Amino acid sequence: MKIRRVAPLPAVVLVLTTGCASADAGGADDLADLTLQVGDQLAGAQPLLEAAGELEDTPYEIEWSTFTSGPPLLEAVHAEAVDIGQVGNTPPVFAAAADSDLRIVAAFDANPDGSSILVPEDSDLSEPADLAGTSVAVAKGSSAHGHLLGVLSGEGLELDDLDVNFVQPSDALASFSEGRVDAWAVWDPYVAQAEHQADARILVNAEGYSNTYNFQVASEAALEDPVREAAIEDYVQRVHRALEWSREHPDEYAEVWSEHSGLPVEVTRAAAERRQPTPRPIDDDLVEAEQRLADDFAEAGEIPQAPNFGDFVDDRYNDLVPD
Repeated sequence: MKIRRVAPLPAVVLVLTTGCASADAGGADDLADLTLQVGDQLAGAQPLLEAAGELEDTPYEIEWSTFTSGPPLLEAVHAEAVDIGQVGNTPPVFAAAADSDLRIVAAFDANPDGSSILVPEDSDLSEPADLAGTSVAVAKGSSAHGHLLGVLSGEGLELDDLDVNFVQPSDALASFSEGRVDAWAVWDPYVAQAEHQADARILVNAEGYSNTYNFQVASEAALEDPVREAAIEDYVQRVHRALEWSREHPDEYAEVWSEHSGLPVEVTRAAAERRQPTPRPIDDDLVEAEQRLADDFAEAGEIPQAPNFGDFVDDRYNDLVPD
């Protein structure tokens, strides 16, 4: 697969020294005047960066916008209302299929339990194949949608073999708690919330069924602007450092995550302990895994045709991935 490589623009040179970014004299002034527009979700970057202390010395301002899931966030990226935002593995597939003006610029992998199909504790469903004929809640175009498709494919089933309810997580939680659906495909912290508040159990996680990549996705317009691109470079490095910090400090991360989300700290702690994120480069293995996901969605008729996923990634920040 071909990875799109774009030469960094020379107008702003970012110098990384003692954990924070600075530029040459003109660039520093430009960054000080910049507001980076960042899209986020309930499982997103703001509480992570705040908990890790990575928001204390940014040479630019950050304006946060929170979305219910990845697809509307990427719509905002395409519309240039957001410069960069964090999503799971599937929203970029739908965005690429729509030929959106965006690029994946950073990635991390996570524990497969963080993406799961849940059933009530007393459910008769015990195996993934038991999903045939059931009703399942899932957010369309989300990473959970990709996980559900992967599980069904692995079991020789199709989406048409289920009653699929496309709903956002807040509505799906109510449906699941009230017994209006048999199962719920979702991601953390909603997995942990359902386990703690709705007596849910994991029927099947993502292991062996789908990749568990999470991405930072930037707009092409932001990457083509030298000052904004410099801010994105600094922001990506902060995210990498915060992810590594969170593996060693789940309790501190959970406290801040709870404050931001309104979820009980026992829920965010369970999600934080389970997550175990690992920053990784944008490489051929990643592109091939996402291409397989795109091909599966096209074959299932969920997108008109599979995009060439290599056209929607940009590896310019690979050298920022921690060893």
